[in-house]
Amino acid sequence: MANPKDPQQPRDESRRQFLKYSGTAIGGVVVGGVIGGLIGANAKSTKKEEAPAQPDTGKPAQSANRDYNQALMFFNQDQFLTAEAAAERIYPKDDSGPGAKELGVAFFIDHQMASAYGMNAREYMSPPFYKSETTQGYQLSFKRRELIALGLDAVNQYSTEKHQKAFPDLTPEEQDQVLGDFEKDVVQIKGVPASTFFSFFLNLTIEGVYADPLYGGNKNMDGWRMRNYPGNQMSYTDNIEKEDFVKMEPLSLSDHLEIG
Repeated sequence: MANPKDPQQPRDESRRQFLKYSGTAIGGVVVGGVIGGLIGANAKSTKKEEAPAQPDTGKPAQSANRDYNQALMFFNQDQFLTAEAAAERIYPKDDSGPGAKELGVAFFIDHQMASAYGMNAREYMSPPFYKSETTQGYQLSFKRRELIALGLDAVNQYSTEKHQKAFPDLTPEEQDQVLGDFEKDVVQIKGVPASTFFSFFLNLTIEGVYADPLYGGNKNMDGWRMRNYPGNQMSYTDNIEKEDFVKMEPLSLSDHLEIG
């Protein structure tokens, strides 16, 4: 039987490897000798290594301030451009601040339609369907995303038939006239009143102006700034007893995520 204390006994290679790797795994708690030397050498060589140079692709570097939240999740390109133009007519840019386009409202609507809300995921959506009272809210068989897509396609089709141009290419006056026809049910949409689509789209536009930027609209919280709304503050204890109005820099939900 081999004596582990015998100095003449050959080293147990598997044991040596175990100690080597276990010492590295626990962050160098075992130091000195072979293990300490290996860990130290590896650490020094790592610090001296320089990051490899990035290849020159000829493309401009991506901006650090790029807003990755502004990406399409449901709309096709035509629907998005139509939604963007229509929202801008409902909430246009003026002297008081930016309009719906600059605030990213069309992205907000797109993201809502891609979510469980757009799918009516928490609502009973099976037949039979009956004509409802106005006080009963949304009672159609269409899911919200279907209603919005159908309506935007109809806006473009109606614009082309009436003005020989897609809705985004119309003058502001022509766009207002088209949207007015939808509001007054002048236009026929298959299976749904045009005014229902218009009312729903109008509400989504206002929501996109004032929703938390985390959801795609109200870019840079400028919608809140126009109203002097403080956004999602964690506390008002320093200001709640002050008699004068306190203007506060607004905070988004994402600001608290970064702080935390």
